[in-house]
Amino acid sequence: MAENSNENPLKGPPPSEVPLSEAPLIRVVAQVRFPPVLSVANGEFIAPFQEAIRDAYPTLRPDQSQRVVFGPGGPIETRTDTIWRFFDKSESWSVTLAPDFMALQTSDYESRDDFFQRLSIVLEALRAHIRTDKIDRLGVRYIDRMPVCNPADLTSLVRPEVTGVLGTALAESAEHALTENVFRLPEDHGKVRTRWGLLPPRSTVDPAAVEPIDEVSWLLDLDAFSEETVGFDVEDTVQRARMFAERIYSIFRWVVTEQFLLKFGGQLDG
Repeated sequence: MAENSNENPLKGPPPSEVPLSEAPLIRVVAQVRFPPVLSVANGEFIAPFQEAIRDAYPTLRPDQSQRVVFGPGGPIETRTDTIWRFFDKSESWSVTLAPDFMALQTSDYESRDDFFQRLSIVLEALRAHIRTDKIDRLGVRYIDRMPVCNPADLTSLVRPEVTGVLGTALAESAEHALTENVFRLPEDHGKVRTRWGLLPPRSTVDPAAVEPIDEVSWLLDLDAFSEETVGFDVEDTVQRARMFAERIYSIFRWVVTEQFLLKFGGQLDG
């Protein structure tokens, strides 16, 4: 059974971490949104920002993004923005800077400490060179995906409430079975969106974060966020983002069973 199977994973301290040597974690993202700084689009602040993070993210690849601005009568403006993407040497870590957001993401996650140390560094560069003083949204997202040969096998890997119809006779006919929920975090600390379920081959729920694969797969997508506008303080932002990550881990451990942890290389006490 999953640890603390009868407890509410939205409350209380997170369980102790069980490292998974073959974790099915495909992406981790932290994003801050802020009031638009239009000079980011024309590159005015990019050189000093790049220098601040270039040792860790030496490769810059700008992208063009079109946005449609809507008014009461419909579309009133189409604007082209430059999105600045910085990559490490392996291109498994990236920093994305746009006029109204910055994101850190990786497909090579090692630990919570490592991820949030990296986040702190890029947030310091944002504070120093983009000089935004407010954050409109903070989010942290962890995405797991595992190939599935037989949907019935999921009954030993995730709890029955999460397995849903895949734990019934309908599983043999299931082609697409996805569940989405949004929960309020205690004490108005934000919300968490959970998506889990079966995806057919060559399909995705989010092309920017989940690349299609040629196999049937089971997805666990956990996204904790706050849309409250607050003053921008690096230490406070990292602390809140880390709290989101801990809450996501609590939900992850509530979802999966001990068999799941063992399957993906976890070592359990006892």
